Amino acid sequence: MALAPAVLGVIAVYFGLSTVGKQEFYLVSFVICLLGLIVGWYTIQSRQWWWLTIPVAIALVWNPIFPFALTAEVWLILHYLATLGFATAGFVIRVPAQDQTQEIRR
Repeated sequence: MALAPAVLGVIAVYFGLSTVGKQEFYLVSFVICLLGLIVGWYTIQSRQWWWLTIPVAIALVWNPIFPFALTAEVWLILHYLATLGFATAGFVIRVPAQDQTQEIRR
């Protein structure tokens, strides 16, 4: 289940609201990007490919290596959309228990 990294993503995005336009935004964008990639990995493991667009979009928008130069208002809107994206992905994406037990046995 992708709930744990999604909840951490929601927390990071809410914290990121206060860092828009500041120097700390780089670190927050790194954390948000990483959590988006982790949720994306859970999506791949669950084989629910249609949900992969949400974490990939989050990881691309908050990519700290090639950042987007957007205004503060646009970043605020994107933060709220990312919160909805993380929350939706966290509740919908579920990795089957069979896959997890097979990986442990290997």
